[in-house]
Amino acid sequence: MSNDFLQIMHELRICVVIPTYNNSRSLKEVIDSVLSVTDHLIVVDDGSTDTSAIILNEFGSRITAIKYYPNRGKGYALKMAFREAIQQGFDYAITMDSDGQHQAADIENFVTAIEKQPHSLLVGSRGMKHENMPQKNTFANRFSNFWFALQTAHFLPDTQSGFRVYPLKKMGNMNFLTNRYETELEILVRCAWRNIKILPVPINVYYPPLSERVSHFRPGADFFRISLLNTILCLIAIFYGYPSMIFRKLFKINS
Repeated sequence: MSNDFLQIMHELRICVVIPTYNNSRSLKEVIDSVLSVTDHLIVVDDGSTDTSAIILNEFGSRITAIKYYPNRGKGYALKMAFREAIQQGFDYAITMDSDGQHQAADIENFVTAIEKQPHSLLVGSRGMKHENMPQKNTFANRFSNFWFALQTAHFLPDTQSGFRVYPLKKMGNMNFLTNRYETELEILVRCAWRNIKILPVPINVYYPPLSERVSHFRPGADFFRISLLNTILCLIAIFYGYPSMIFRKLFKINS
């Protein structure tokens, strides 16, 4: 990336956040790729039991490392990262997964989109036709897209992508009820209710062969929590979500 691009990231107060849990096989490569783009990187070790802590120590002061034990979930890791980013004075946080699926080169696409649509929440749009992409991912994404549209009257092509830009300053002191995978959905819905603009940004994605894939998603427990959250959000949407969006739009109230 050019010095001009790095300067833009500094001026817009953008950092990159990587939550990680037992992804030591890909973690170093992902961090190296991000450090070629920015020197503002926050990595949250969400209770890893592999060699992730050793890898993070090797980077020293080049990154901000947050570590705790035991594992508390991706949502909790994001909360810790956002708190740290705000304390460091950042207005935006670009979140990436640590499993190697996301490409640091796509950060430039997000930054360009921020310049055009400031204070927006940007969600990476993967498309649903990629080599080695599990069929269950396509179903889960369509399922999630449907509920998000029902709860917010907004449509996104990929509500499950973890490659995002969160407008921290615009989100303010938003508190989240959840701590695990479902937190990313909760943030989307609550930002929509605040009339924060949510836009898709095309990204590339790499799915490793099944034998090399690492997933910490627990189909039974995590799907139950997501379904429970969707039920709760639908009820809240009736009494708060939709009235809030209408009220803010009528009186032109920004979050």
